[in-house]
Amino acid sequence: MSASFRSELRKALSTRLWWVLLLLMAATVVFFAGVFAFAFTFGDTTGTDGEALVIAPRDMAITVYTMGVSLGYAFPLAFGALMMTSEFRHRTLATTLLAQPSRSRLVLGKLTAALPFALLYGVVSAIASVGVGAAAFALADQPVMLDDPDVLRSIALSIVAMGAWMLVGVGFGSAVTNQVAAIVIVLGWTQLVEPILRLALGFVPALAPAAKLLPGAAGEALAGSSFYSAAGMSDLLPAWGGLLVLLSYGAIAAGIGWLTSLRRDVA
Repeated sequence: MSASFRSELRKALSTRLWWVLLLLMAATVVFFAGVFAFAFTFGDTTGTDGEALVIAPRDMAITVYTMGVSLGYAFPLAFGALMMTSEFRHRTLATTLLAQPSRSRLVLGKLTAALPFALLYGVVSAIASVGVGAAAFALADQPVMLDDPDVLRSIALSIVAMGAWMLVGVGFGSAVTNQVAAIVIVLGWTQLVEPILRLALGFVPALAPAAKLLPGAAGEALAGSSFYSAAGMSDLLPAWGGLLVLLSYGAIAAGIGWLTSLRRDVA
């Protein structure tokens, strides 16, 4: 198992993909955390009903400091998927299986090799959002809230959430082995489909609870807040429920991959 881990880790480190996506994620998180921090502190916070949105300093800080979980999770998800789809894209799966015939160990090797990257992406996301968010709050003479245990807990859980997204990506990549299709689905779902779906479900009282079970909402629940919940547009599951739902998506995708693509003969 350790040989499989080392092999998969070397594969991931041998390309520029891991640090390119890491930099793109950091830039995205910095941009959105800065936008929301300045919007909360300097902008007009009038809601859709014409009344001012009253957001407690703690909720405001958690929302900004966990911005990666709300708007940056596509990057660890994509990287996790690419770790698996690259074997099919570059036709290296046959060679990999010659060195490691067990397909279950192959998947476990991918998952364990993803863990260091998962931690790295989570830590960088937290540093990026906290850095720009705290600077914006301090500039506006707002409480930074970095001495609040609940805020620190949410920041720590946001690292876990970003890491969980990468593991989900590995499972997703085993089910959708076409690399182009996997990237299109990841971007389409995270940036367009789920945000629209969450807003749409919020306007239908009978269906609104279903929004909590969507993948993005589950990740935000693990962190404890999001700009959707802060604005009153979406409720969240408890943290343990969010982690369970999020990992369930990854397990279901991995199960589909195990029953389909990973059982096929390799040419």
